[in-house]
Order: sequence, then C-alpha cells, then structure tokens
Amino acid sequence: MSTYVVGDVQGCDAELGELLALVRFKGEHDRVYFVGDLVNRGPDSAAVLRRVRALEAQSLADSVLGNHDFFLIMAMEGFSKLHPGDTLDQVLTEPDARELVDWLRNRPLLLEIGSNAIVHAGLLPAWTVADARALAREIEHELRGPDYRAFLKSLFGNDPRIWHDDLTGLARHRAIVNAFARLRFCTAFSEIEFREKRDASFTPAGFSPWFGLPGRRSASAHVIAGHWSSEGLRLAPNVSMLDSGCLWGGALTALRLEDRAVFQVPSQQPLSIIQD
Repeated sequence: MSTYVVGDVQGCDAELGELLALVRFKGEHDRVYFVGDLVNRGPDSAAVLRRVRALEAQSLADSVLGNHDFFLIMAMEGFSKLHPGDTLDQVLTEPDARELVDWLRNRPLLLEIGSNAIVHAGLLPAWTVADARALAREIEHELRGPDYRAFLKSLFGNDPRIWHDDLTGLARHRAIVNAFARLRFCTAFSEIEFREKRDASFTPAGFSPWFGLPGRRSASAHVIAGHWSSEGLRLAPNVSMLDSGCLWGGALTALRLEDRAVFQVPSQQPLSIIQD
C-alpha cells in the first residue's frame, strides 16, 4: 500500500488524472490525500470535486480545506462575489453544485496520517499538532452544524492578526481559519502577515516563513502543506510544501509518504506570473 499527498490542484483535473496514472494509483492498495485548494482558476473545478468526492466515498481519499475552497463555499451561500480570473462559476452553475459544495464544506482542516500532519497553508508557531487538532475540530463543528451559514457570513477578514489562546467567538474562529488556510509569514508571537505573497526571499521585516521559525512547536511532526505557489516545492525533514504552481504552468506534485519519493506531471496551463 502506498500513501500519496498531492499539492494544490485548483481545477486542473487533466493533470490530476495524469498524476494518478503516473503513480499507478490502485484503490485496493493505495490512498491519496490533498492539501486543499481543489478548486478555482483552473479549467475544470467541478471535475476535480467529482473525482475526489468519488474517491473519498470509497475511503480512498480526503482533502483539507484551502482558502479557495472556503471561497467557493462562501460564494455558494451568497457571501462572496467572484473576481476576474475566478472560475468557480464552473461549479456554481452545475446541476450538482449543492451536493459538491456541501461535500466540500464537510472536509477537515487537518488530516493526520501517522506522524504526518496535512494542512493547507501551515501551522502557527505557538501550536503543537495536538493544539491544531483541537482548533481544527472547533471550525469543523461549526461548518458541519445547522447554523453554518451564520458562521460563514462574517468569516472573511484579516483581524485579529495575532493569535491568543483566550480569543473567543468570531475573532477566534477567523484567526484559526486564517492560520490554516492563508498562512505564509508570521512572527514568533503568532502574528500573521497577509500582504506579501511572493517567496521567502521577500520576507517582510520582523517576520519569517512559518516553517522557518526557531521553536515552532509542531516541528516534531512532518507537516505537509501547499498554498504557497511562489515558494514552490520545498522538502525538508519536518516540512514539505507541495504547491509547485500547476495552475501557473508549473507542475502538479505528489509525495509518497512511505519513502518521501516525489512524482510530478507538467502543467497543461499556460505559463504565467503567479498571483496567489
């Protein structure tokens, strides 16, 4: 049995099909997990959702929620408007849109596979994996509950920028979601920097890439994330970043957990400047 983790797909279903063929994915033996951002800006988000949903129904796959996945959920509920370049109308106009988005809304924020912790963007330095697990469950409880629309309505925003254990209510929920889904740069005191989206060579003064902070409390685990396409593929003993920019003309990447082998297929999308 082999276990694979795949980077940000973002609607690139053809490349996902090629990648699964490359690793010779067999349902009777293998499992595949995704770091989130299954959708948006690529050519076929609905097909990606249908493919991953079908695999998850057979207990062969799962995905954590990414920022673009949250955006689709918000758009479905009428709380977000699409921007130029978004392709979520591919999903929203489909006859099975509600089923697909409800399935997406029920995905976790954190997956643990042995000593591997899979998230979309990263983990704040103050959090152990056990902390992250408990905080993820808080958000999942709200997303899956009967009042999920009220929870989602005011979820977007950058404040508070600093995580404190004593945060409550909307401020707490927003800080948790922003860390799991949007984190790139932060301080040792768990303050998030939201504006800079370029790679680590552009680190703002006073901040650090989340995975580079000394004393990060999740460092004893192997954290696998995506989200940061401008940073590209990064493999280290305790962190693997798998967004290799398939959407922007790069590649779609899978990491096999058993031996850390990397598999890639080239993007079919035109080469362009990474925007997010």
